Amino acid sequence: MPTSYFSEDASAVIRAMFVGQRIDLRTFEQTRRLASSPLTVSAGENGVVVLFRYGVIVMAGLQPAEVIAFTNQITHLITDRFPEPEWEEVELVRDADGSEGIVGGRIHLQDFNLERIQVVADALAKSVVLAHYEVELAKHFDRIEPLAVSLSQAHRAGPKGKQLLQHLGDTLMIENKMVGRVEVSEKPELLWEHPEYERLYLRLEDEYELAERHDAIERKLALISKAAATLLGILQSRRSLRVEWYIVILIVIDIVISLAEKMFAG
Repeated sequence: MPTSYFSEDASAVIRAMFVGQRIDLRTFEQTRRLASSPLTVSAGENGVVVLFRYGVIVMAGLQPAEVIAFTNQITHLITDRFPEPEWEEVELVRDADGSEGIVGGRIHLQDFNLERIQVVADALAKSVVLAHYEVELAKHFDRIEPLAVSLSQAHRAGPKGKQLLQHLGDTLMIENKMVGRVEVSEKPELLWEHPEYERLYLRLEDEYELAERHDAIERKLALISKAAATLLGILQSRRSLRVEWYIVILIVIDIVISLAEKMFAG
Protein backbone atom coordinates (compact mmCIF):
# COMPACT_ATOMS: atom_id res chain seq x y z
CA MET A 1 0.00 0.00 0.00
CA PRO A 2 1.41 3.44 -0.92
CA THR A 3 2.74 5.56 1.93
CA SER A 4 0.35 8.29 3.05
CA TYR A 5 1.84 11.59 4.23
CA PHE A 6 0.50 13.93 6.92
CA SER A 7 -1.35 10.82 8.17
CA GLU A 8 -2.51 12.49 11.37
CA ASP A 9 -3.95 15.52 9.60
CA ALA A 10 -7.19 15.93 7.70
CA SER A 11 -5.68 18.83 5.77
CA ALA A 12 -2.32 20.32 4.82
CA VAL A 13 -1.10 23.42 3.01
CA ILE A 14 0.80 23.08 -0.26
CA ARG A 15 2.76 26.09 -1.50
CA ALA A 16 4.48 26.65 -4.86
CA MET A 17 7.21 29.27 -5.31
CA PHE A 18 8.92 30.32 -8.56
CA VAL A 19 12.22 31.32 -6.96
CA GLY A 20 14.57 31.74 -9.93
CA GLN A 21 15.43 30.83 -13.48
CA ARG A 22 16.95 27.49 -12.55
CA ILE A 23 17.65 25.15 -9.62
CA ASP A 24 20.72 22.93 -9.66
CA LEU A 25 19.35 19.56 -8.57
CA ARG A 26 22.65 17.68 -8.78
CA THR A 27 23.26 18.26 -5.08
CA PHE A 28 20.29 16.05 -4.28
CA GLU A 29 21.74 13.10 -6.19
CA GLN A 30 23.63 12.08 -3.04
CA THR A 31 20.67 12.55 -0.71
CA ARG A 32 17.82 10.24 0.09
CA ARG A 33 15.00 10.96 -2.33
CA LEU A 34 11.38 9.93 -2.20
CA ALA A 35 11.20 10.10 -6.00
CA SER A 36 13.40 11.27 -8.86
CA SER A 37 10.90 12.42 -11.50
CA PRO A 38 9.98 14.95 -10.38
CA LEU A 39 12.63 15.17 -7.69
CA THR A 40 10.88 14.77 -4.34
CA VAL A 41 12.47 14.87 -0.88
CA SER A 42 11.41 14.92 2.75
CA ALA A 43 11.68 18.22 4.63
CA GLY A 44 10.75 19.56 8.02
CA GLU A 45 9.12 17.33 10.59
CA ASN A 46 6.55 15.76 8.30
CA GLY A 47 6.73 17.60 4.98
CA VAL A 48 7.37 16.83 1.35
CA VAL A 49 9.14 19.08 -1.17
CA VAL A 50 8.97 18.69 -4.95
CA LEU A 51 11.69 20.53 -6.87
CA PHE A 52 11.60 21.44 -10.55
CA ARG A 53 14.76 22.26 -12.47
CA TYR A 54 13.12 25.28 -14.10
CA GLY A 55 13.06 27.16 -10.79
CA VAL A 56 9.99 26.09 -8.82
CA ILE A 57 9.82 24.65 -5.31
CA VAL A 58 6.57 23.07 -4.13
CA MET A 59 6.32 22.41 -0.39
CA ALA A 60 3.54 20.39 1.21
CA GLY A 61 2.90 19.95 4.91
CA LEU A 62 5.65 22.34 6.02
CA GLN A 63 5.22 24.91 8.76
CA PRO A 64 6.09 28.56 7.91
CA ALA A 65 9.42 28.35 9.75
CA GLU A 66 10.26 25.12 7.91
CA VAL A 67 9.48 26.78 4.56
CA ILE A 68 11.93 29.59 5.33
CA ALA A 69 14.58 27.16 6.56
CA PHE A 70 14.39 24.93 3.49
CA THR A 71 14.38 27.88 1.07
CA ASN A 72 17.46 29.37 2.75
CA GLN A 73 19.13 25.97 2.66
CA ILE A 74 19.00 25.78 -1.15
CA THR A 75 19.56 29.47 -1.96
CA HIS A 76 23.04 28.74 -3.33
CA LEU A 77 21.54 26.29 -5.83
CA ILE A 78 19.26 28.89 -7.42
CA THR A 79 20.38 30.69 -10.59
CA ASP A 80 19.12 34.26 -11.18
CA ARG A 81 17.03 34.31 -8.04
CA PHE A 82 13.95 36.53 -8.16
CA PRO A 83 13.79 39.30 -5.51
CA GLU A 84 10.02 38.74 -5.20
CA PRO A 85 9.15 35.14 -6.13
CA GLU A 86 5.75 34.38 -7.58
CA TRP A 87 3.93 32.05 -5.20
CA GLU A 88 0.63 30.31 -4.76
CA GLU A 89 -0.74 28.16 -1.98
CA VAL A 90 -3.83 26.07 -1.45
CA GLU A 91 -5.17 23.76 1.22
CA LEU A 92 -5.22 20.03 0.62
CA VAL A 93 -8.16 18.19 2.17
CA ARG A 94 -8.28 14.46 2.77
CA ASP A 95 -11.63 13.16 1.52
CA ALA A 96 -11.44 9.38 1.22
CA ASP A 97 -14.96 8.94 -0.11
CA GLY A 98 -15.33 12.14 -2.11
CA SER A 99 -14.54 13.23 -5.65
CA GLU A 100 -11.02 14.50 -6.23
CA GLY A 101 -10.52 18.05 -7.45
CA ILE A 102 -11.00 21.64 -6.30
CA VAL A 103 -14.04 22.32 -4.13
CA GLY A 104 -14.54 25.71 -2.53
CA GLY A 105 -10.99 26.79 -3.27
CA ARG A 106 -9.47 23.69 -1.65
CA ILE A 107 -8.05 20.59 -3.33
CA HIS A 108 -9.80 17.43 -2.19
CA LEU A 109 -7.79 14.21 -2.40
CA GLN A 110 -8.80 10.71 -1.44
CA ASP A 111 -5.38 10.18 0.10
CA PHE A 112 -2.17 12.12 0.69
CA ASN A 113 0.07 9.63 -1.07
CA LEU A 114 3.22 10.69 -2.92
CA GLU A 115 1.82 10.42 -6.45
CA ARG A 116 -1.15 12.64 -5.70
CA ILE A 117 1.09 15.23 -4.06
CA GLN A 118 3.37 15.19 -7.13
CA VAL A 119 0.42 15.64 -9.50
CA VAL A 120 -0.80 18.65 -7.50
CA ALA A 121 2.76 20.00 -7.34
CA ASP A 122 3.13 19.79 -11.13
CA ALA A 123 -0.08 21.76 -11.71
CA LEU A 124 0.81 24.41 -9.12
CA ALA A 125 4.36 24.74 -10.46
CA LYS A 126 3.06 25.45 -13.96
CA SER A 127 0.51 27.90 -12.58
CA VAL A 128 3.10 30.06 -10.79
CA VAL A 129 5.36 30.06 -13.87
CA LEU A 130 2.44 31.24 -15.99
CA ALA A 131 1.60 33.92 -13.42
CA HIS A 132 5.21 35.16 -13.48
CA TYR A 133 5.32 35.51 -17.25
CA GLU A 134 1.85 37.04 -17.40
CA VAL A 135 3.23 39.88 -15.27
CA GLU A 136 6.41 40.09 -17.36
CA LEU A 137 4.47 40.33 -20.62
CA ALA A 138 2.23 43.05 -19.19
CA LYS A 139 5.40 45.06 -18.49
CA HIS A 140 6.56 44.54 -22.08
CA PHE A 141 3.24 45.84 -23.40
CA ASP A 142 3.57 48.90 -21.18
CA ARG A 143 7.08 49.58 -22.50
CA ILE A 144 6.47 48.97 -26.19
CA GLU A 145 3.38 51.21 -26.42
CA PRO A 146 5.27 54.52 -25.93
CA LEU A 147 7.82 53.37 -28.53
CA ALA A 148 5.03 52.92 -31.05
CA VAL A 149 3.54 56.31 -30.14
CA SER A 150 6.87 58.11 -30.52
CA LEU A 151 7.38 56.49 -33.92
CA SER A 152 3.95 57.60 -35.11
CA GLN A 153 4.65 61.25 -34.29
CA ALA A 154 7.00 62.84 -36.80
CA HIS A 155 8.05 65.66 -34.47
CA ARG A 156 9.29 63.28 -31.83
CA ALA A 157 12.42 61.16 -31.87
CA GLY A 158 11.72 57.59 -32.81
CA PRO A 159 12.57 54.61 -30.61
CA LYS A 160 16.08 53.31 -30.50
CA GLY A 161 16.76 50.11 -32.39
CA LYS A 162 18.52 48.73 -29.31
CA GLN A 163 15.29 48.91 -27.30
CA LEU A 164 13.33 47.11 -29.99
CA LEU A 165 15.98 44.43 -30.32
CA GLN A 166 15.80 44.01 -26.55
CA HIS A 167 12.05 43.36 -26.78
CA LEU A 168 12.59 40.80 -29.54
CA GLY A 169 15.29 39.08 -27.51
CA ASP A 170 13.18 39.02 -24.36
CA THR A 171 10.18 37.47 -26.12
CA LEU A 172 12.38 34.76 -27.62
CA MET A 173 13.85 34.00 -24.19
CA ILE A 174 10.42 33.75 -22.59
CA GLU A 175 9.22 31.47 -25.36
CA ASN A 176 12.30 29.27 -24.94
CA LYS A 177 11.74 28.99 -21.19
CA MET A 178 8.03 28.26 -21.56
CA VAL A 179 8.41 25.63 -24.27
CA GLY A 180 11.91 24.23 -23.74
CA ARG A 181 12.09 24.09 -19.95
CA VAL A 182 8.67 24.17 -18.34
CA GLU A 183 6.66 22.32 -21.01
CA VAL A 184 3.41 23.77 -19.67
CA SER A 185 1.33 22.12 -22.37
CA GLU A 186 2.73 18.65 -21.60
CA LYS A 187 1.32 16.21 -19.07
CA PRO A 188 3.66 15.19 -16.24
CA GLU A 189 5.84 12.14 -16.87
CA LEU A 190 4.40 10.61 -13.71
CA LEU A 191 1.17 9.84 -15.59
CA TRP A 192 2.95 7.41 -17.90
CA GLU A 193 3.59 5.13 -14.94
CA HIS A 194 0.45 6.06 -13.01
CA PRO A 195 -2.36 6.74 -15.52
CA GLU A 196 -4.89 6.36 -12.71
CA TYR A 197 -4.07 9.94 -11.66
CA GLU A 198 -4.67 11.48 -15.08
CA ARG A 199 -8.25 12.45 -14.23
CA LEU A 200 -7.02 14.36 -11.17
CA TYR A 201 -4.41 16.19 -13.25
CA LEU A 202 -6.93 17.08 -15.96
CA ARG A 203 -9.27 18.53 -13.34
CA LEU A 204 -6.47 20.64 -11.88
CA GLU A 205 -5.31 21.68 -15.35
CA ASP A 206 -8.84 22.82 -16.13
CA GLU A 207 -9.32 24.59 -12.79
CA TYR A 208 -6.08 26.54 -13.10
CA GLU A 209 -6.73 27.14 -16.83
CA LEU A 210 -3.20 26.05 -17.68
CA ALA A 211 -3.85 25.42 -21.37
CA GLU A 212 -5.83 28.64 -21.85
CA ARG A 213 -3.26 30.78 -20.05
CA HIS A 214 -0.42 29.16 -21.97
CA ASP A 215 -2.18 29.87 -25.29
CA ALA A 216 -2.82 33.47 -24.22
CA ILE A 217 0.88 33.94 -23.42
CA GLU A 218 1.85 32.43 -26.79
CA ARG A 219 -0.44 34.91 -28.56
CA LYS A 220 0.97 37.84 -26.59
CA LEU A 221 4.53 36.73 -27.33
CA ALA A 222 3.72 36.59 -31.03
CA LEU A 223 2.07 40.02 -30.89
CA ILE A 224 4.97 41.66 -29.05
CA SER A 225 7.50 40.04 -31.38
CA LYS A 226 5.56 41.17 -34.46
CA ALA A 227 5.09 44.69 -33.10
CA ALA A 228 8.77 45.06 -32.21
CA ALA A 229 9.89 43.67 -35.59
CA THR A 230 7.51 46.01 -37.43
CA LEU A 231 8.67 49.06 -35.48
CA LEU A 232 12.30 48.08 -36.04
CA GLY A 233 11.65 47.74 -39.78
CA ILE A 234 10.02 51.19 -39.91
CA LEU A 235 12.89 52.68 -37.93
CA GLN A 236 15.46 51.15 -40.26
CA SER A 237 13.51 52.38 -43.30
CA ARG A 238 13.47 55.90 -41.91
CA ARG A 239 17.18 55.75 -41.27
CA SER A 240 17.81 54.48 -44.80
CA LEU A 241 15.65 57.27 -46.20
CA ARG A 242 17.51 59.79 -44.06
CA VAL A 243 20.85 58.54 -45.41
CA GLU A 244 19.51 58.80 -48.97
CA TRP A 245 18.48 62.40 -48.35
CA TYR A 246 21.91 63.16 -46.93
CA ILE A 247 23.45 61.77 -50.13
CA VAL A 248 21.07 63.83 -52.29
CA ILE A 249 21.87 66.98 -50.32
CA LEU A 250 25.61 66.36 -50.65
CA ILE A 251 25.22 65.85 -54.42
CA VAL A 252 23.21 69.08 -54.71
CA ILE A 253 25.80 70.97 -52.68
CA ASP A 254 28.56 69.55 -54.88
CA ILE A 255 26.69 70.63 -58.03
CA VAL A 256 26.07 74.14 -56.64
CA ILE A 257 29.74 74.49 -55.75
CA SER A 258 30.79 73.31 -59.22
CA LEU A 259 28.38 75.74 -60.92
CA ALA A 260 29.55 78.58 -58.70
CA GLU A 261 33.17 77.86 -59.53
CA LYS A 262 32.38 77.87 -63.26
CA MET A 263 30.39 81.10 -62.99
CA PHE A 264 33.14 82.89 -61.13
CA ALA A 265 35.76 81.41 -63.42
CA GLY A 266 33.83 82.69 -66.42
